[in-house]
Amino acid sequence: MAHRPILRYPAPELRQRCELVLGGSELLSTLIQDLLEMMDALPGCVGLAAPQVGALLRVVVVDASRYRKKVENQGRMVLINPVQQNASGQKVFREGCLSLPDLTGNVPRATSVEYLALDERLESRPIRASGFEAVVLQHEIDHLDGVLFIDRVVCAKTDLFRRQNYL
Repeated sequence: MAHRPILRYPAPELRQRCELVLGGSELLSTLIQDLLEMMDALPGCVGLAAPQVGALLRVVVVDASRYRKKVENQGRMVLINPVQQNASGQKVFREGCLSLPDLTGNVPRATSVEYLALDERLESRPIRASGFEAVVLQHEIDHLDGVLFIDRVVCAKTDLFRRQNYL
C-alpha cells in the first residue's frame, strides 16, 4: 500500500501547474500504482490527481464506479497529459475534495466532456464522459492546473459549506 500523504490546502503544490509527462519511467509507473492504491484504500474516493500527493506531473486516476450511487461510467481510468477537446451543457454539482476535507461546494460544471489523454501504456486514448463521471474528470484535471473546486464556486458566501461529519 502506498503511503504518500494527501496534501491539504494551502499546500503550495496544489496551486502549481503540473509538468507534461514526456515518457515512461519507473517513477511514473510507481506514481500511477500509488495513486490507484490510494484511491482504492480511501472510502468513497472516485479520483486522485498527482499534485495531491506532491507529484507535479499531469497524471490523474478516476473511477466513478466507486461512487455510492450507481452512475454510468467507464470504470477505472488513468489519464496522462489530458487535453480537453470538447465540453457541453452545464449543471451545478456538489463537490468535495481530499485536499479540502472540511468543505463542499456547489460548482457549475459541463455535463458532457471529451478529452484526449495517454493511458498507463502511454497510448493515446479518447475519453468521452457525461454526468457524474464528467464532473469527476473535470475536478481532477483542474488539479493539474492548480485549480481547486473552491475557485469555481459562483459565490463563496452561498455555495461553500462545512462538510457534515457522519460518525
